Amino acid sequence: MTPSRLTPSRVTRVFFAGGGTGGHLYPGLAIARALVKQAPHIEPHFIGARRGIERDVLPTTEFAFTLLDLHPLYRQAPWKNWRTVVGAVGAWREITALAAPNAPRAVIGTGGYAAGVALAWAGAHGVPTMLHEPDSHPGLTTRTFAKGAKTLFLGFPEAANRLTVGANTQVLPLGCPIEPPPATPRSRAEARRAWGLPEDAFVVLVVGGSQGARALNDVVAAWTEQGLPDGVAVIWATGKQQAAAYLDRESGMVRVRPYLAPITDAYAAADLAVTRAGAMTIAELCAWGIPALLVPLPSAAQDHQTHNAQATQASGAARYVPQRDFTVDALDAAVRALRDDRSTRTAMHQAALTRARPGAAAEIARSVIMTLGLGTVGIA
Repeated sequence: MTPSRLTPSRVTRVFFAGGGTGGHLYPGLAIARALVKQAPHIEPHFIGARRGIERDVLPTTEFAFTLLDLHPLYRQAPWKNWRTVVGAVGAWREITALAAPNAPRAVIGTGGYAAGVALAWAGAHGVPTMLHEPDSHPGLTTRTFAKGAKTLFLGFPEAANRLTVGANTQVLPLGCPIEPPPATPRSRAEARRAWGLPEDAFVVLVVGGSQGARALNDVVAAWTEQGLPDGVAVIWATGKQQAAAYLDRESGMVRVRPYLAPITDAYAAADLAVTRAGAMTIAELCAWGIPALLVPLPSAAQDHQTHNAQATQASGAARYVPQRDFTVDALDAAVRALRDDRSTRTAMHQAALTRARPGAAAEIARSVIMTLGLGTVGIA
């Protein structure tokens, strides 16, 4: 854990609680970095689960953290919920001990089962809570604690219609904290040259997330095998664990990678994206103004990816394709239609940019500082 560079009397602690998945952890990290940039006396401290993605990610960051024996609600196996209860009791005690030498000024929850106990502890101890909800269909943690929150930050403005908030709760649709596009990204031509693709190609970016999406990969593999439409090129991120099955699909117009990091040149080169419908992915696509075919993960909790895709389609920035309808023929037809319809692509591009909030992390941090009266040192 990273020690503070300031004396305890000058440190303002803010607890971040959330995790389990990257969609609940990475927004917290982005907000925390923006907070420290604007007010260096703030010391974020992350609280997460020993069994979540934070176990691997937080040790690589600059922030102090505490991992607790937290468990989700086992809806399909309720007899296992004794672990949830026992873990919550132990976590409560550990959070109390953690706060004893220097109590936090706020607890910021970013969702997932890893956030619940810390938010409940804050409510019991009179510590203000703030929540960030990335999805259009709020998760259980957000729905449970929204009424008592001081501020509720939304990635999708549509989420407000599904929440009951307190009379004094601020509801701010400031977007999802992402890495914004560079101030001067590579031109489309430069990005395509970097990928070794023709400058005049119609470039389709396929991304299924860091783990990949088998349903997307299998369809794209069959599509490339049957022969791409004229002038179409593909940049395809298969996911690290699935890469071995697809790396041999590389060709003159197809670039296959396990993972795209950084992804900026791929975004800069793309005319169209084919992706899952996670909130962070959609936020990045909108920030870059990339039209998308969104294929939600059917097993996502509370089907939140479908709600995300439907909301984005309603805005005009994307087309929603249920996984059952995502076939080789459907993909081929959609790509051909959009390749040949510049006016529709332009309208989708503009709709995406209208919805984009690339400065969300800085805006959320600024709101936290102002709401809590923490003072500002520099502006991100």
